[in-house]
Amino acid sequence: MRFHVTVDGRGGVLELARQGDACRFRFDCDGAPAVEQAADVVEVEPLVYSVLIGGRSYEAVVEQTGGRVLVSLLGHRYTVDLEDPRHRLRRGGGLSWEGRFDVAAPMPGKIVRVLVAPEQNVEEGQGLVVVEAMKMQNEMRAPKKGRVVALLVRQGDTVGAGDVLATIE
Repeated sequence: MRFHVTVDGRGGVLELARQGDACRFRFDCDGAPAVEQAADVVEVEPLVYSVLIGGRSYEAVVEQTGGRVLVSLLGHRYTVDLEDPRHRLRRGGGLSWEGRFDVAAPMPGKIVRVLVAPEQNVEEGQGLVVVEAMKMQNEMRAPKKGRVVALLVRQGDTVGAGDVLATIE
């Protein structure tokens, strides 16, 4: 996956590939030399990760609030903003949010929480379902204000990339 990332005000691009506990990432930050690294990442408690890089072990504690993430690592606290470029392209590309909109799973995973009910009115940005993929939880949000006309998943369901989770009208 590829994300536009801002860490404490410095922007860059994060490319992340993960299979099981093995993770490979590359971070290009504002003209600085790119950092490419392999790591083993294990969630030892909810939002607490044990990270093994080059034989050294680190503990990372993550707090999530909307698209902003606070990461505590080695006694420092970093503010991280993540943006999936697919969302930027949709909004910046002039596409309309009128009519029905299917909210799809971005990758294979498991539904760990359902946050809405069928026929419920929702606000733009409101959480609909939480998908766990690669040991990370991703909250799928309403792209617009509307009503949930279809909710196609339940807690515990397994979904594939592109599977429709809910439809907003």
